[in-house]
Amino acid sequence: MEVNWVIPGPETVVNTEEIALESNKILSVESRAPALEVRDWVHGEALASFQLDRVYVLEFCGTSCGTCEEAMRGLIELQETYKDRGLEVVAVAAHESAASADEARAQLRAWLAQFKKLNFRVAFDDTGAMDTLWMEPSFSVEIPQAFVVDRDGYIAFIGNPYKLHDVLPQVLGGTWRTSAQAQAAERERIAKDEPKARKKALRNQVKAKFAAAEKIEDWKTALAAIEEGVVLDPDNLLFRQQHVNLLLHKMHDMQTGLPLLRQLIRDGINTNYRMMLETAFFELFYPAHDYSQFPSVERFAIGKELSEHILAQARLQDDYDRAVSYLMVAWYYHASGKKDRAVELLELALQPLDGPGPDGLKDDLLQTLADYKGEK
Repeated sequence: MEVNWVIPGPETVVNTEEIALESNKILSVESRAPALEVRDWVHGEALASFQLDRVYVLEFCGTSCGTCEEAMRGLIELQETYKDRGLEVVAVAAHESAASADEARAQLRAWLAQFKKLNFRVAFDDTGAMDTLWMEPSFSVEIPQAFVVDRDGYIAFIGNPYKLHDVLPQVLGGTWRTSAQAQAAERERIAKDEPKARKKALRNQVKAKFAAAEKIEDWKTALAAIEEGVVLDPDNLLFRQQHVNLLLHKMHDMQTGLPLLRQLIRDGINTNYRMMLETAFFELFYPAHDYSQFPSVERFAIGKELSEHILAQARLQDDYDRAVSYLMVAWYYHASGKKDRAVELLELALQPLDGPGPDGLKDDLLQTLADYKGEK
């Protein structure tokens, strides 16, 4: 999972070396290990600092990371295997997304409960300190990300945790950090990760400019920012969606916005990218949008073609994704005056769903169905 970290303000010219040098040096193999500055410890005893004569694996992980569960199980195995050789595993959740620190901490604890044999410390940090000290200076942009601190207090390895099974025995034996193999692996890592960090920093700069302009409804400045983002990262769906949304729904520039929307749909169909098609559909039929200045004939013509494509894809989806697809297409049918078809799709979407669901999808379906039927 890619993580978001803070970069210089919108007017700052971004230099990757400066981004990585929050602490005045790049963090790499043979760097002295930074401090541990976390909000609190949610599992195991607190660890104030690294102790000499111990080897530490510090791994950044999180509840929304698709591969972090497997990585956590790998850490459990490593801690058990090497506990008698002085290994201490520490996991850090520094990228939880929640409304408050208490909610983030609660969702982290619930996630950790699945690991019945959790045998290492887990820290929670929502202050940004661990990102500033560890992730940013090392050009790390994705989790899970592992750092190994050797018995002398120096960084011996940075990278994907799946490599730990090969690297860790050598670190424990004191042969890895200064080896030619370690140096070559670190050069390869930096060559791969540094451009990612630079591009991510520039994307974040665009996002900051756009958010600042959007807040004061300065649409001209917002448009300039998002166009900069599209040039920087043409495949970034968020930038493309914001570009279309800004032109169609904020600036009401149909002449410029509609061709971009049609291109978004073509790309979604050609690549079979469901999220891209859903994004386009939201711009056409999301009930909260004002379509009074939208050319009605073209809107419904595009909507008909897109709805047919989404329904064809829905046959291959699981119950949840199919329900999302049916809800969206129901918006189209209801807006085009085919209320019975809209109701039918909503009822089909509800049939296999049990319980309210984590994000309220079932509630949304029920409320929309009631609205379309004129019920409470």
